[in-house]
Amino acid sequence: MAFSKAFHGRTSLAVAATDNKNYLAPVNETDNVDFLPFNDEEALEAHFVKHGKEIAAVIIEGIQGVGGINVASDSFLKLIRALCDKYGAVYIADAVQCGYGRSGKFFSHDFAGVNADIYSMAKGMGNGFPIGGIIIAPHIKPKHFQLGTTFGGNHLACAAALAVLEVMKDEKLMGNTVMIGKYLRDELNTISELENVRGRGLMIGFDVPSALASLKKNLLANQKIFTGEAKPNVIRLLPSLALKKKDAEHFIEAVKEEIAAYSVVAE
Repeated sequence: MAFSKAFHGRTSLAVAATDNKNYLAPVNETDNVDFLPFNDEEALEAHFVKHGKEIAAVIIEGIQGVGGINVASDSFLKLIRALCDKYGAVYIADAVQCGYGRSGKFFSHDFAGVNADIYSMAKGMGNGFPIGGIIIAPHIKPKHFQLGTTFGGNHLACAAALAVLEVMKDEKLMGNTVMIGKYLRDELNTISELENVRGRGLMIGFDVPSALASLKKNLLANQKIFTGEAKPNVIRLLPSLALKKKDAEHFIEAVKEEIAAYSVVAE
């Protein structure tokens, strides 16, 4: 089971669990993944009641990234854990984008106070150096020598990942993420032209009304500030966990300046 607007990757079965037809080729099509509405507890429970032991696993992002910064509610994640336990399914936490401290906790799923059976990680692990990994719960017994990759266990990548953890700890970056993330969300909420500011830590999204459709492009062209997006109208913010207050202030002022420029043009 996966959920509406889910994004789990562009390769093989990861595509089959991704709710975006643009990434799905015939070779990856399968009837083995059912998509349910995100954060819909009634639909989730009904699907388990109907299909019971047929459900092998549930995969979910704690905060959907490509889907538009949609935060999974704590009660929704708790229900997934309870239903997986009841019916013998595996709870897979996709923490590639929302993990590694980005939300203010190490995994965004941690806000719900539950443990998944499998966590997938990447992106922030190497601070730009390519590395990915998974954590598997002790009750899932590994079969040794079954997992083999050409570049697996790369020593440089592992050294980079260890260094990232050390810096995160020594510089208290998760605490900084909470503080700066709150500042950004609070300030964005004061800008009346923006809609539905949301997120956790330094994983933030807001909706841009059609009157400000080129805001992302203008921030890049005029302010030299690059942001992410989610179609059709969401700006996504995923800055460094070491983002300083002065840089967050600069971003807010830049947004206000670009919005003000629309008024000038309209006049």
